[in-house]
Amino acid sequence: MKKAAGVSVHRPATVPVAGQPASDAVGADLPTRERVTQLLLEQGATTAAQLGSALGLSPAAIRRHLDAMLADGDVVAREQTVRGHRGRGRPAKVFVLTDAGRVRCGTHHYDNMATAALRWIARNGGSEAVEAFAAEQVSALEARCRSAMEDAGDDPLARAEALAGALTAEGYAANASTIASGGQLCQHHCPVAHVAAEFPQLCEAETEVISRLVGTHVQRLATIAHGDGVCTTHIPAQPGRAQSGKTVTTVRTDK
Repeated sequence: MKKAAGVSVHRPATVPVAGQPASDAVGADLPTRERVTQLLLEQGATTAAQLGSALGLSPAAIRRHLDAMLADGDVVAREQTVRGHRGRGRPAKVFVLTDAGRVRCGTHHYDNMATAALRWIARNGGSEAVEAFAAEQVSALEARCRSAMEDAGDDPLARAEALAGALTAEGYAANASTIASGGQLCQHHCPVAHVAAEFPQLCEAETEVISRLVGTHVQRLATIAHGDGVCTTHIPAQPGRAQSGKTVTTVRTDK
């Protein structure tokens, strides 16, 4: 949802469709490495076994591709985070696209001039000027999403689902899901992650837009700008409809 000056949004080539095999969703006619890259972009941190299963590749075949991508600096391997009790043995490795990998696949472009411009704004106008700039940058997208959500009703989770569809149409590969504690909105693409890493006001402005569009307070749990694989926003379950448009604090979870 973020779009800084001079930064163009590049739409992912494909977005998974519910009920469609992942190997079809990423395009069976694409070279295997591009299909691996697309899956990592859309799903975030993923194990080799999950990638191989989704793409119909043998363990040896998926390892060859991942080893090549590791050597080229397109992915990094991390230990999988296990919540709660963990069994014996080492945690499985998960693979995540690096910044270089995102740039190489053509879905993560940013402009150094945008960062320089924001630094100039911060020096001359302070943090409040950066916040105002960030709010203005997301205002047009907010208006388009609001228009696309006209028939979504008042339920926050239904609105989150409609918002995910609107964001996907804008090129953000978004999806919404219901979880035990409420709902979750995930965005698998951020066109200005490097800029937002230095200027979190961009993430905060986006989170406030999500809150207004969903119609309740939300909590940002993870962002690509902070090194996470996916931008994740939690929509808490509430007994009654909350006040909309509340400002929230961006919170980063452990990776």
